[in-house]
Amino acid sequence: MDEILFDVVGAVGRVTLSRPKALNALTLAMTRELDARLIDWAADDRIAAVVVEGAGDRAFCAGGDIRALYASMTTPGDRFSATFYREEYTLNHRIHAYPKPYIALLDGVVMGGGVGVSVHGSHRVVTENVLFAMPETGIGLFPDVGATHFLPRMPGALGMYLGLTGARLRAADVIYAGVGTHYVPRARLGELVDALLARPIDDCLAGFAADAGEPPLAEHRAVIDRCFAGPTIEAILAALEAEGTEWADATRATLATKSPTSLKVTVRQLRAGAALDFAAAMRLEYRLCQRFCADHDFVEGIRSVVIDKDNAPQWRPANLADVTEADVDAHFQPPPDGDLIL
Repeated sequence: MDEILFDVVGAVGRVTLSRPKALNALTLAMTRELDARLIDWAADDRIAAVVVEGAGDRAFCAGGDIRALYASMTTPGDRFSATFYREEYTLNHRIHAYPKPYIALLDGVVMGGGVGVSVHGSHRVVTENVLFAMPETGIGLFPDVGATHFLPRMPGALGMYLGLTGARLRAADVIYAGVGTHYVPRARLGELVDALLARPIDDCLAGFAADAGEPPLAEHRAVIDRCFAGPTIEAILAALEAEGTEWADATRATLATKSPTSLKVTVRQLRAGAALDFAAAMRLEYRLCQRFCADHDFVEGIRSVVIDKDNAPQWRPANLADVTEADVDAHFQPPPDGDLIL
């Protein structure tokens, strides 16, 4: 079966991420095919809009091809990881700048690479089955695929909270955080797509949009804004400890499971991202990812969560106090093969 399917119905280009057994995770081949097709459709006056969805009922897209990345990073001299991230980030940038409506139907799991091919588009439709997260700090990485740009632009300190903790959001919170633009029940998605073929995009989506309900995040918003506004991860942890609530304690416990290096780099990354345009954010991410691909924690995180599935990563360094400013600085330096060119 093809990993990614394309169709044109009327004036709408349709994309289906088609690896349902792998939760539609993006391969390098899928990235290349989607990027090439978007270039073609942008120049085709017959195409008025693009709709992207995932095959099956479990996921829109759960991320990138993490097993292929692991194989690359554990093979001396293999350059796949550099190629994968360069082309994925180029695709993210194209979607962000796309000249036509780009409608992603977020039904099921949306994580990592799936965020990169959805959140940067003009319209993000979520269903009651959406499950959104940026879980990268839990595998020794950092929130990427444009998170440097979109997380700092969420309301208050929500972006820092989501980027550090990897918290999982359901529909109401996805809308509340600004990841989703419209809530439409899954049962109406087929009807929605049919309607998009015959009606103006915004009018159509407004006609189908429903109330996603009260966002649970709102209950903790004041605490999130207080605690995650801190300038360092140590300040954030101290603020959570000072809160002394069950939620704050649970959040501190969650952060304690993450890669210390990832946490320190992520705080600096997202603080910097607030002042960067999208292209600059993607260039920064390419610097970061190439350093992480050469370091211990990313390989160890994938081993623990995806390969051996023992969920017991041995981070190195194991403590925040042992991650120096020089260690963090090194992640922001140009990679050996040069910066990302967009």
